[in-house]
Amino acid sequence: MEYVYAALLLHSAGKDVNEDGIKKVVEASGAAADEIRIKALVAALEGVDIATVLASAAAVPVAAAAAAPVAAHAAKGEAKAEEPEEDKEAAEESGVEGLGALFG
Repeated sequence: MEYVYAALLLHSAGKDVNEDGIKKVVEASGAAADEIRIKALVAALEGVDIATVLASAAAVPVAAAAAAPVAAHAAKGEAKAEEPEEDKEAAEESGVEGLGALFG
């Protein structure tokens, strides 16, 4: 993650996002720079307009993006709560029958 932050820092400072710049920023933060990860990031960012990506990412409301997983989890919980007791009893009985078949 620190490599992405380094790239964003270089971009916001108006510097070229390249291997040497990212390495310097990461090392200045006190972390050890991994050449392979730096090369992979620079290759992935080749041809990408970072300003456009940041502008489109800022357009997504944070609250809505964070609320979606919470709503899905709540809906899943409601579905489990509505399971009738009869189904639970039938499942338990069939489990006991299956256990009897194991011992003949």
